[in-house]
Amino acid sequence: MSIRQNISVVINTYNAEKYLARVLETAKSFDEIVVCDMESTDSTMAIAQRYGCKIVTFPKADHKSAEPARTFAIQSASCDWVLVVDADELITPALHDYLYEFIKEPADIRGLYIPRKNYTMGVFLPASYPDYQLRFFIKEGTEWPPYVHTFPTVQGKLSHISKSRKDLALEHLDDSTRATIVRLNNYTDNEVEKRAGKRVTLTKMIFSPMMRFVKLYFLKGGFRYGIAGFVQAQRSAIYKFTVLCKLYEKQIGL
Repeated sequence: MSIRQNISVVINTYNAEKYLARVLETAKSFDEIVVCDMESTDSTMAIAQRYGCKIVTFPKADHKSAEPARTFAIQSASCDWVLVVDADELITPALHDYLYEFIKEPADIRGLYIPRKNYTMGVFLPASYPDYQLRFFIKEGTEWPPYVHTFPTVQGKLSHISKSRKDLALEHLDDSTRATIVRLNNYTDNEVEKRAGKRVTLTKMIFSPMMRFVKLYFLKGGFRYGIAGFVQAQRSAIYKFTVLCKLYEKQIGL
């Protein structure tokens, strides 16, 4: 007999009109969709209302990412189980069915890491796969740290969906270079808060971004995917370099 049968999909948004309708199409067969909006100024709210989502608001203030609003969004859900997706991630029909089968039987697993397929310039790049994300879990007791690129703290045992099940992976859509640059500044500001006090040396500043590029482009085969593979590796290296520059500025009191 099932002990928990319902799943809420939780989506944090801020000016997310680009992909939101596509995302909601893939989420509409779940029991509930909660959109936690950070005071969008575009058509995000109109799209969410059109799909009958439960809408809650978290003040934007000076927050640089969605993470400060994650715990509030999760606890706004009505169901025992929560699937968190971003406003640029699609849920496959296979993943929907898998999660409902998973919660039918009593088990000691209270959270699942889900593989994610990342796209750059419209191309799926296996170099970053499976890019596991802890996105499915019991709502009760779950908290999310207020820093970018963190995972929630889940009360209980965790497991992973096999990376061989690419049909169960979240589909992470790409964004424009303009949007990527805006996100770069916001996210790296938040990374600096998370890494406060870490020392930066010239050696680290030279080699850390370089090795990130080498890993993605050469070791993981990004070179096989033309411009998209090069762009993905370069963006990752630039992200790392930007974080290190900002950390060094903090280190010397600028």
